[in-house]
Formats: sequence, structure tokens, C-alpha cells
Amino acid sequence: MKGKWAAGIPPRNFTWVIRDQLALSERPGGFAPNHRRVRRTEELIWLRAQGFSRIISLLPSQHNLHAYDDERLAHAHFPLLPGIDPRPVLSDCYHALDAALLESERVLVHREELGDRVMGVAAGFLVWTGRVPAEPQAIALVEHLVGHQMGSGGRELVVAAAALPPRQPV
Repeated sequence: MKGKWAAGIPPRNFTWVIRDQLALSERPGGFAPNHRRVRRTEELIWLRAQGFSRIISLLPSQHNLHAYDDERLAHAHFPLLPGIDPRPVLSDCYHALDAALLESERVLVHREELGDRVMGVAAGFLVWTGRVPAEPQAIALVEHLVGHQMGSGGRELVVAAAALPPRQPV
């Protein structure tokens, strides 16, 4: 590949939560009706070129996981399913995310689109790790970074995250 596309393209709505460590975006390649394999490949090339070593998918399905294998990107899948208690999934996700960041990995977290659920997971992680002391501050910070308000679905995830056993100091 030559020219300006050789370095790939950033995923849509790419946003840093913790600069050079933790980012959010919509699913590489776009969400279901607009998903394009070529775009997904270009976005995965960009992620690798930017030093990302792990992708965390919050999709209810296993979409894209094979593409991450093809591009040699480590990944984890933590499906947030409607009507199911999110706390066990959040706990597993936060422990995996925390371990990756402690290993100096650069991590991208995504779902179909960068909406309430992804925002809620990110804000909840900030509270769970103690990086932000309280839920309202974490919500406001993530809203500011993403550029729009978090709805009730995301706020519920932040409350669920705050109810988890606290992170153990390293």
C-alpha cells in the first residue's frame, strides 16, 4: 500500500480517555448497516501504526474478533447484553483493562458506536480505579472528552461500576 492510506485512517469518533493509554471509538469499520471491510482494515492498520496492542470489544456479538486476529491485535470481548446484570462483565472488563494498562499497553475500547454504553464503561473505569473520585465527575469528564451527554444507559453502568469491589492497589 502506498500514498496517504498506507498509514491507515483513525476509527470514527476516536477519543482519548487517558492520553496515550486508553481510547474509545466506534467499531473499526463502522456499525452494522455501514460496516465496510476495507475501512475496517484501514482503521486496524492505523491502530497498529499508533502503537495500539489491545482492543476491547463491548459488542453483544463476536463481530470483528477474527479481523483482530488477522491483524495480530490482541483482543478481549466483554459483551454488555440488555437485561443482564452488567456487574460481572464490568468486573472482568475492568480487571483486564487495568492489567493491560499496567503492562503499558495502548488499549482501544469500542462498541457499534461511541454512545452511552461505551461512555458509561469508561467513566465507571475511572471511578473504579480511583482516577476520578466520584461518579458525577467521571460522567462530566467523559461527556466533555466525547463531546455529548451520556444518557441513562451509560449512567446506570457508572453506578454499577461504583458498586463493584474496589480495585486492589498494586
